[in-house]
Amino acid sequence: MKTPKRFPSKTFDDAAKARDYIKEIYDTNTAFLREAFEDFTYGRLGLDKKVSAFYPYLRLETKTATRADSRLSYGFVTQPGVFQTTLTRPDIFHHYYEKQIDLLIKSHGTKVEIGVSGTAIPIHFALGEDFHLEKDLSVDHMAALPTIFDQPDLTIMDDEIANSTFRAKEGQPLPLALFTAPRVDVSLMRLKHYTGTKAEHFQNFVIFTNYQFYIDEFIKIGKARVGHDGYTDFIEAQAEKRMPQMPAYHLRRADGSGITMINIGVGPSNAKTITDHVAVIRPHAWLMLGHCAGLRNSQSLGDYVLAHGYLREDNVLYRDLHPSIPIPALAEIQLSLEQAVSEVTGYNGYELKKIMRTGTVATIDDRNWELRPSVRQNMRFSQSRAIALDMESGTIAANGFRFRVPYGTLLCVSDKPLHGQLKLPGMADSFYRERVEQHLKIGLRTMEILREYGPEKLHSRKLRSFNEVAFQ
Repeated sequence: MKTPKRFPSKTFDDAAKARDYIKEIYDTNTAFLREAFEDFTYGRLGLDKKVSAFYPYLRLETKTATRADSRLSYGFVTQPGVFQTTLTRPDIFHHYYEKQIDLLIKSHGTKVEIGVSGTAIPIHFALGEDFHLEKDLSVDHMAALPTIFDQPDLTIMDDEIANSTFRAKEGQPLPLALFTAPRVDVSLMRLKHYTGTKAEHFQNFVIFTNYQFYIDEFIKIGKARVGHDGYTDFIEAQAEKRMPQMPAYHLRRADGSGITMINIGVGPSNAKTITDHVAVIRPHAWLMLGHCAGLRNSQSLGDYVLAHGYLREDNVLYRDLHPSIPIPALAEIQLSLEQAVSEVTGYNGYELKKIMRTGTVATIDDRNWELRPSVRQNMRFSQSRAIALDMESGTIAANGFRFRVPYGTLLCVSDKPLHGQLKLPGMADSFYRERVEQHLKIGLRTMEILREYGPEKLHSRKLRSFNEVAFQ
């Protein structure tokens, strides 16, 4: 087997030095794989060779279950023992890794160990988001590739840790993070595929929408804000022949605390797909801004709905997070959304009730739900006291809960099917254009308010279990 130079395991009580050693290991090993791949493509590497390089690991052994700050929901392990995770892409996660390591050292008063793991780096991930094996290799090279280079292994890319179903084998370290390095890498690659932008551009505050009108407005507002309030530049989704499935746009700040907006399209499947991958970036909050069917006669078109709970009939997350598990409202998100609605619309206190209702949002997987028999159609909505219905919000909130990402929903009533006001082309187009600018401004203002809270307050203890990983 051909492998890169050896790195000894080292212990650190300085988070910055630990982070630098992670980077040295990762950069050396991925550079080695890229060099070997170049030799392979030009016939300079024998086909009897096996080439492997491995992810760095972080390991903590502690005899205490303490924490530096009891108010924090992360940064400590919940029991004495040995804990470990593999790490990737220090170019993206360098600030994140340093912060998590620093908290571990302070909480447990011990050093952390950095070394080379036994988990191989698949060649696809070493080559990065811009290299497409199937496009750039011949048929013969593609056939020989798996015998020479390590391939992605789905058996170590599942979400058992996030789902709280992981059980360590005897003698195996407990996890430090929700995601292993290969699980992170596959999502970083998928983000480029689905959104048309690289993972390095994603910001810590993410808005999801299902209408291009919102994206058009975000592009206009985003470009105007560059150079103000710490925003440095605006990155747009790139299309080679056609736009990607879920294009993303990034109003960036140097510290990553800007705003990313993604048009996820329609339906819970898309909502789960994109949040499965955005979650590995470890954002500080994500919101759903979109339109909904108002279920109450007292609502008017253009009214806002602030979700406090969800009736989940999306049928895409039930294997990972059963619908019987409640998705709690998060106070910091709810208060920020309400404050932003008040600031942008000018309505305050009791007057807000004229344009906004709070309550349960029903999320379903059937766009033509109106065609069900009325008894079946209405019973669950009535029993749950749902005030609005859509196809994405419950899924996005549930995946936020599952992945410990603070979440929220503010919808705008675009039709009232139960009361004879169906969504039809002329009415819909006129409505969307009139309401979108105000709705988006509310979403952007909400993210600014949340940024002022800081990650320590945002990552609520409500999102963490009693036997939780240390990494935020």
